[in-house]
Amino acid sequence: MKKLVIRHSPPLSGEILISGSKNAALPILAGCLLCEDTIRLSNLPHLTDVRVICEILRSLGCVITRENKGTLLLDASSITRFAAPYGLAGKMRASFLIMGPMLARFGKIRLSLPGGCPIGSRPVNLHLKGFAALGAEISQGHGYVELSAPHLTGTRLYLDFPSVGATENILMASVLADGVTVIENAAAEPEIVDLASFLCSMGAQITGAGTDTIRIQGVPLLHGTDYAIIPDRIEAGSFMIAAAMTQGDVTLRGVICDHLKPVTAKLRESGVQVTDSDDSVRVRAAQTRRPLDIKTLPFPGFPTDLQAQMMALLSVTKGTSIITETIFENRFMHAAELARMGADIKIEGRTAIVEGQNTLTGSEVCATDLRAGASLVLAGLTAKGCTTVTGVHHIERGYENLDLKLRMLGADVEFSEIP
Repeated sequence: MKKLVIRHSPPLSGEILISGSKNAALPILAGCLLCEDTIRLSNLPHLTDVRVICEILRSLGCVITRENKGTLLLDASSITRFAAPYGLAGKMRASFLIMGPMLARFGKIRLSLPGGCPIGSRPVNLHLKGFAALGAEISQGHGYVELSAPHLTGTRLYLDFPSVGATENILMASVLADGVTVIENAAAEPEIVDLASFLCSMGAQITGAGTDTIRIQGVPLLHGTDYAIIPDRIEAGSFMIAAAMTQGDVTLRGVICDHLKPVTAKLRESGVQVTDSDDSVRVRAAQTRRPLDIKTLPFPGFPTDLQAQMMALLSVTKGTSIITETIFENRFMHAAELARMGADIKIEGRTAIVEGQNTLTGSEVCATDLRAGASLVLAGLTAKGCTTVTGVHHIERGYENLDLKLRMLGADVEFSEIP
C-alpha cells in the first residue's frame, strides 16, 4: 500500500513526453483476439489497466511477449478458453471489450459483469443490444453474461446514447460479420478512430469512424499488423491544467492537438496562454484567471475525464464557476476531498458551484477513482503545506510515471509506503 506525498510546488516548468492512450490501448489490445497472426503494438503505456487486460488475454490462451518498453507482440492463434476468470474480469470495466472480438471470431464468450471506477451507472445494455442485433443469443444470470452465435450478420442499429464502449464492442463484433453493419449515433471520440484505424490496418473495411455513423463491411478474416497507439489526450489535458494551476510554463511533446481542443478552448477562455504546433502544446499561465462554466459532453465536447482536474483548477480561480456533469451521475466524489483542502464547492444534483479561493491547504485525502485522484494531486501542487493522497492504485490505472513526470517539471512529489 502506497500514498503519494505532495508539497507546495513552484510553478511547473519544462518539457515532458505524453504516454500512449490508456483508453485507446484497451480496446485495441482486445481487438488482437480477432486475428490468428502475430500483432505488434507500440506506444503502450505501462499502467495497471493495461497489465490486467493482458492477463485476461493470457488467460484465454493469447501469447504475449514484451519486445521492449511500450511494445508487445500478441499471438492469439491458440485461444483455448472462452471464459475469463472472475477475479480478472471484475477488476475493470474494459474487460467487457473482449466480448465483441471473441463473439466475432469464435461465436461464444462467457464473462462476469465488469468492474471499474465507481463513478456512476454504466450499464452494458447497449453492448448487448448491438450483439443481439447482429444475431447473438444472450444469457444472463448470477453476475455473468454468456453470448453465442453460429455466425453474425450485418445490420443497421441505433445507439440510444453515443457510448464509447458500446461503439467499440459492436465495431469489433461487426468486422467479421456477414454483410454490412451501420452504427448510428455512434461515439466519435479519438479512441474510436484509433481502434478503427487499427482494425483497418488488419484488413477490416470501416468508414465513418469519428462521425456519428460508422459503416462496416464484414470481411472473412483479418491479418497481422504493426501499430502504434495514439497519445493520451487525458494525460495531456491533466498536465495542461497542472501548468495553469501552478502558473507555470510547460511544453508537452508527442500530442495530437486536435484531440485537446475542448480543454485548450476552456483554458484560453480562463486567460491561460496555450500555443500548439504539429505535435506539441505549450501552456503558459496568466497571473490571474477567469472563472468558467463547463458542461461535460461526448466528444468533441468537454471530456468527463477532465472534469475533476478542472474542478481543482477552478477551486483556486477567483470568482464563481459552474460545472455540469452530464455523462456520469456520481462523478463529483472528489468535491468532498477537495473541500477537506479548503475548496468551496456546493453540489446540486449534477451541477457543482465552485467559489474560487486564493489558496488551498494541504491535507490527508483519498482518491475515490482515477480522475478524482489526479485532481487531488493537482490541488496538492498549489496547496500550502503537505498533501497526502491515499488510494493511489486508482491513479496508477491511468497515469504512467505521474510522480516522475511531475518531478521533471519541478514538483515536490514522491511515493511513500503506508505503515
